[in-house]
Amino acid sequence: MAPPTDPPRRAWRASLLRFVADPGAQDAGYEYFPDGLLLVDAGRVAAFGPAETLLRELSTEIPVIDRRDCLLLPGFIDTHIHFPQVDVIGSGGRMLLDWLETHTFPAERRYEDTAYAAAAAEVFLDELLGNGTTTAMVYCTVHEGATEAFFAAAQRRGLRMIAGKVLMDRNCPEYLRDPPGGGLDATRRLIARWHGTDRLCYAVTPRFAASSSEPQLAGAGDIVRETPGLFMQTHLAENHAEIAWTRELFPDARSYLDVYDRYGLVRERAVFAHCIHMEHADRRRMAEAGAAAAFCPTSNLSLGSGLFDIAATDAAGLPFSIATDVGGGTSFSQFRSMDEAGKIAMLQGQYLSPLRAFYLATLGAARCLGLAATIGSLATGSEADFIVVDPQAIPLLARRRSQSTTLTELLRLILTLGDDRLIRTTCSLGVPVHGHA
Repeated sequence: MAPPTDPPRRAWRASLLRFVADPGAQDAGYEYFPDGLLLVDAGRVAAFGPAETLLRELSTEIPVIDRRDCLLLPGFIDTHIHFPQVDVIGSGGRMLLDWLETHTFPAERRYEDTAYAAAAAEVFLDELLGNGTTTAMVYCTVHEGATEAFFAAAQRRGLRMIAGKVLMDRNCPEYLRDPPGGGLDATRRLIARWHGTDRLCYAVTPRFAASSSEPQLAGAGDIVRETPGLFMQTHLAENHAEIAWTRELFPDARSYLDVYDRYGLVRERAVFAHCIHMEHADRRRMAEAGAAAAFCPTSNLSLGSGLFDIAATDAAGLPFSIATDVGGGTSFSQFRSMDEAGKIAMLQGQYLSPLRAFYLATLGAARCLGLAATIGSLATGSEADFIVVDPQAIPLLARRRSQSTTLTELLRLILTLGDDRLIRTTCSLGVPVHGHA
């Protein structure tokens, strides 16, 4: 469902939550109004605050949608997810490299059929929106046509999405291999067609170091430098076998990160997925360069990859966000990702508060992408992408909510018991694209 070209002016009354800073372990850095009002005008936030104050100033001609039994907050931002892997979600039980060969690569082969890819893109976007995700950083396949299909589907719905064709010219099945220079040429064509079109952005996307030749990695670095505002996404230090393999392929590199760094790929607007098995120096290098990490809890657990170290990441000053990594990840729901992230922290004697978890899936993710002025905050003038969460939609959660007294308790219950049933409405530019007003 595409939003209208001229989004209406309307107000939403609900419990409102947004973040202004990283809460850390202090449960600070947020604004919460148990009875709040969000005013949307022409797809942007016009006002956010206590209902009692804003209603006095509101024109009687502006409709007010009453959702006082619900929690309204920024739409989730998923910084690492694979569009074609909608077809392999739930196929875990193997370690990363074996899982790729057994499940992922054969599934991605189907996407050479553009009609198949277009149909899958609709399913993928329905799942994102149904789980409250309004922006995602998306891996497509090696196929130029499948990437076109994804961008076209997102454009029809008026969504802010970041995506890219996978670059892969070695150490992969022949049927998914870019011809020499061909992947880079296709990337340039896709950038010319889609980067900056409506709300869409392009991410240069080497799958991971082992599957790109040195000329392809060098060419990817050249492309990122050529076009202002491009994103870059890839995988880093996910699995011990993958790291050992990378060391064999790039014996002159100081580390896995250094492979990317020598080609100019460690930079602002670069998001590296996983970042589990890393040294402090590499985390610091990423932080200094303005890069970010994507923490993928359900994927790291389902593939047995390891435990992301929040404390070490914070100590290095490295920004990170929470991501689903479908289909290594086991759910499109950021509720599930946040809940598992908290458990991973506890296994290492660390603590991830519910408030910080929600920050990492909203404003924190937007900051990792360099888009904090645009999405993730519901600040005045920002794009009005938000969700309405209905705690009454799950009977057990409704029962437990009646016994909770604080915002932190409510958020923890949502993470523990929540799923897509809680997403009553998902709005893009203030207009419902899932559920209804």
